[in-house]
Amino acid sequence: MDTRETVDELLRRVAAGDIEKIAELYADDVDWMLDWPDGDYSQTVPWIRHRSTPAGVADHFRLIAENHVPDESSATVGAVLVDGTDAMVLGRFHNTAKTTGRRYVAAFALHLTVEHGLITRHHVYEDSLAVARAFATDDRSAPA
Repeated sequence: MDTRETVDELLRRVAAGDIEKIAELYADDVDWMLDWPDGDYSQTVPWIRHRSTPAGVADHFRLIAENHVPDESSATVGAVLVDGTDAMVLGRFHNTAKTTGRRYVAAFALHLTVEHGLITRHHVYEDSLAVARAFATDDRSAPA
């Protein structure tokens, strides 16, 4: 598959929630980055941690699913831009945090690199403040 086909297939698998099939699209060694401020967020937002393998990718998507209300989670994609092996996916997540019941919308940009039909780079830039506020259990971090 070329870059566009791989990205389209990733988006189909994410929409279907097929975690093991999602992980199959990733190379054995993935350049993984989630653009959050420095710190340990694992207690509040457990999927925010480093990954580098397909098993780690599967764990990432599994934790996202486990921590959101299933019927209140979706994503909209506004654009997919492809330049050679690189692709940018621009969109918004619409979710409800399972632990707090707070709904949030977070804009995102996903930078992917595809080589030989597999994803070798997965960098996410998102509205981490919206996510953190939705999962915050103390009043200081909750939305105003």
